[in-house]
Amino acid sequence: MNAPLLIELRTEELPPKALNNLGESLAAGVVDGLEKAQLTDGVADYQVFAAPRRLGVLVQNVKAVQADQRIIKKGPSVAAGMKDGEPTKALQGFARSNQVEISQLTQINDGKQMVYAYEYTQAGQPLSALLSEILNQAIKKLPIPKVMHWGSSTFTFVRPVHGLIMLHGSEIVAGSVLGLSSQNWTLGHRFLSEGRIIIQHAEDYAQQMLEQGKVVVCFADRRARIEQDLSTAAESLHAHVAYADGLLDEVTALVEWPVVLQASFDERFLQVPQECLILTMQQNQKYFPLLSGDGKLINRFLLVSNLQTENPVHIIHGNERVLRARLADAEFFYRQDQKFTLASRLPRLQNVVYHNKLGSQAERVQRIIRLAKTIAPLLNADVNLAARAAELAKADLLTDMVGEFPELQGTMGKYYALHDGENPNVAVAIEQHYWPRFANDVLPDNVLGTVVALADKLETLIGIWGIGLVPTGDKDPYALRRSALGILRMLMQHHLALQPLLKAAFATFPAGKLAENTVAEVAGFMQARLDILLQNNYEQDVVAAVLAGQVDDLGELDARLVAVTQFKQLEEATALIAANKRVHNLLKKTDVSALPAVDSSKLQEQDELNLYHATEEVAVRIQAAMRKQDFIQALSELTGIKKKVDVFFTNVMVMDENEAIRNNRLALLLFLSHQMNAVADIALLNE
Repeated sequence: MNAPLLIELRTEELPPKALNNLGESLAAGVVDGLEKAQLTDGVADYQVFAAPRRLGVLVQNVKAVQADQRIIKKGPSVAAGMKDGEPTKALQGFARSNQVEISQLTQINDGKQMVYAYEYTQAGQPLSALLSEILNQAIKKLPIPKVMHWGSSTFTFVRPVHGLIMLHGSEIVAGSVLGLSSQNWTLGHRFLSEGRIIIQHAEDYAQQMLEQGKVVVCFADRRARIEQDLSTAAESLHAHVAYADGLLDEVTALVEWPVVLQASFDERFLQVPQECLILTMQQNQKYFPLLSGDGKLINRFLLVSNLQTENPVHIIHGNERVLRARLADAEFFYRQDQKFTLASRLPRLQNVVYHNKLGSQAERVQRIIRLAKTIAPLLNADVNLAARAAELAKADLLTDMVGEFPELQGTMGKYYALHDGENPNVAVAIEQHYWPRFANDVLPDNVLGTVVALADKLETLIGIWGIGLVPTGDKDPYALRRSALGILRMLMQHHLALQPLLKAAFATFPAGKLAENTVAEVAGFMQARLDILLQNNYEQDVVAAVLAGQVDDLGELDARLVAVTQFKQLEEATALIAANKRVHNLLKKTDVSALPAVDSSKLQEQDELNLYHATEEVAVRIQAAMRKQDFIQALSELTGIKKKVDVFFTNVMVMDENEAIRNNRLALLLFLSHQMNAVADIALLNE
């Protein structure tokens, strides 16, 4: 009989940031075990349950008993099983281990040779004989970084477990897990529900918990309910919710019966930068700030309570009181910080260690200043303002506000710089020099911000790499991969070359401080990151072809990639790609640096002379297109010489016995190669 199977582990409050992952992992482990035990027909349909005090899963169409299974145990080969008509010890041992006579064994082909085998039918086992072990194995595979003991039990789990349900349809599946025997009852909400809830049928679990237990057991349903209630409450105040990454999931994991309430705080706190207030509400209190239509914070906020009462005023006032103290702290830090200018804090950076091999933050700032002065002219930025922004970029690390909220570094620097009367562009650059903070984050939209962001990230990348702290596997404590991607995105946006900037960054460090091969190694690392970045939007062979060429201006990459992608669609592309590969193979056996220029007087065959003249003509057009960065046109010009290339390879022997003739033809191919690969190395394209 097939029926839905319910499993619930009732626990003490589970860690909120891990809850959803624990629920998904437990459910996947149980379902995988059921499928391997052939207790389901194919891929099972299931629902995950994850609430603060319970993990569970409902699996549809689970069998009460396994189907009978045909078992085949393979033994020694036929050749090794019999010698001179007598069974060998290997064959005798195989028969004995299966408790059968040799005559009961069969011979089968295992795909390589004939072997002895013992075939028999094994009766299917009942669900009750298998489920406890399936659940135990699923629990062992849970991503739990630290387990705990409880009471006198020797069992361990992420939190103490107090109840176990294993219900197949309406029948309790006998078994024991984590020292608990299976049952058909559970407990609901800690305060809104009383007594045991008897689960009559596995399919009724979620509805009974909702109605009797006041628990929304499905994480996704609870999250959607909270999100909808937040949206409705915000709309009633003509505002929208300011979400933080992961906050909605964390709050969903904290409550069983979510109730969204509105609260407020004193308007005077709005004089503090809203980033401080928002971070305080989200990070410390798990509240949802509200923004007006123009993105300004209002003095109302939403909270998600785990209690439903007729009059929630005490809950609201209690939360307002706690938040008031937090906002008062933020206000105090802000007022205290404003008593000292950013510039006055700079000497204290001498006392802040950046890295014991690279010196203090003050020394680092001097390197960033020097690098910013190098980059500024490349972007037509004011050198003096760029230097000032770089000088002040790290000063807010010494403020009370950033000490309390490290996430506000840069942001507070902007506000304090404006308060100090610094140039507004300098203030914005202080904030934006940390951008992009993560993958797909926005790039600086202020030219000074771009200058200092590049200087800061290049100094980090070269310096940390140069002292041997290279990213390995999933370990990247200094976020060098993130810095590399940020640098590449900015270089592409502003049409800058990478190699000169890596050398400039290296030059800011004292001689002998960094490994000599740092620039070359970092360049290779950046090339690999660039490859990954571009493959998000373009085919792998197209990316490889473009990156194999000499591309100094990274801003040209997209245009070149688009051009090569279009070139691949041309009718002549396949033949040109094949010809280019042939040219590559011939030239790689030759020292091309020793080849002379093509001497047209030595071109003896009409077909090689035709190719030379055609290549000369197309070279003029290709170089003109390249100067205009019209890469599509540059590649399309190649189609005009396709036939002459084909005829040349059909009728002309490149590797002539006469060395002068041979070298002249190789020089012609080198000349042709330069034109064919002006945009990208098309030999790397798939035909």
